[in-house]
Amino acid sequence: MTSLAPKLVSVVIPAYNAASTLDRTLKSVCDQTYAALEILVVDDGSQDETAQIAHRWAARDGRVRLLTQPNSGVAAARNLGVAEAKGDLIAPVDADDLWAPEKIEKQLAALEALPEAALAYCWFALIDAHDKPIRGNSTPTYSGDVLRHICRGNFIGNGSAPLIRKAAILEAGGYDSSLRAQRAQGCEDYLLYYRIARSHPFACVPEVLLGYRQTPDNMSGDVLQMLRSWDLVREEMLRESGSQKRDIKAADASLKIWLFARAVSARRFDAASKIAQGLLRSAPSLLLWFLAKRALGRILRPLRGLRSKTAWPLGRST
Repeated sequence: MTSLAPKLVSVVIPAYNAASTLDRTLKSVCDQTYAALEILVVDDGSQDETAQIAHRWAARDGRVRLLTQPNSGVAAARNLGVAEAKGDLIAPVDADDLWAPEKIEKQLAALEALPEAALAYCWFALIDAHDKPIRGNSTPTYSGDVLRHICRGNFIGNGSAPLIRKAAILEAGGYDSSLRAQRAQGCEDYLLYYRIARSHPFACVPEVLLGYRQTPDNMSGDVLQMLRSWDLVREEMLRESGSQKRDIKAADASLKIWLFARAVSARRFDAASKIAQGLLRSAPSLLLWFLAKRALGRILRPLRGLRSKTAWPLGRST
């Protein structure tokens, strides 16, 4: 009696000018405890050594394959990878993120435990340019019917966390590449999750299995483009899931507060002003709460510093 062959998982890595991080991303993928992978690097018209790095990995690991296209955006790159994938399961990962070794193995187990689920996600930690953890994300454990939760916000949080059945991606129309043509990249992954959640349950692996890189240069750093992207996604949600209007409104307010905070932190005050004007119309109390909280934090910061300076010598051994 022969055992069944393991399921093939197709890893899709969209890469644009990713030479500084692609090596580390590919190492984290190739080091997975689940070995039945095909690893598709989609070079989206890079002008650096992205393709050469992918070629070197393909020479040492036969699971790695390079696909190329003229620069067309992250959604088109992911869609090319999905179209070329031989596996029934798709694991997207951006070319600057890192996976823990057991990520795919544990997500496969989650899908096997909930066979009707089309997507299994995991928790993540933010990492800096040197792969050091900054902080963890909130820890949702939503599973089963998650439509209401996804309407309240992108609790999955990024494009590198899920393992998705290929059939569900195709049924949802893939990643929406039309957002790029509208200068509104950024929410392609969120829109796909929403479309899948309308018809299929999700599964959760409640462990941090992903390092999601947070730098000023990544796509979510372009706050006005992200805002345009969200506005288009929100409109589709309101058309297709009008009964969730209250949840969508909550997502709108929380995302705009997050974008406002990012704009202020990046000293992009023109963008911050534009976002604040929208919040004053749609959620003035939330904006005022955020500003008050930020101001209080500034007031208390010296006291926290004084407390730490005082406590440290008292806690030292002599």
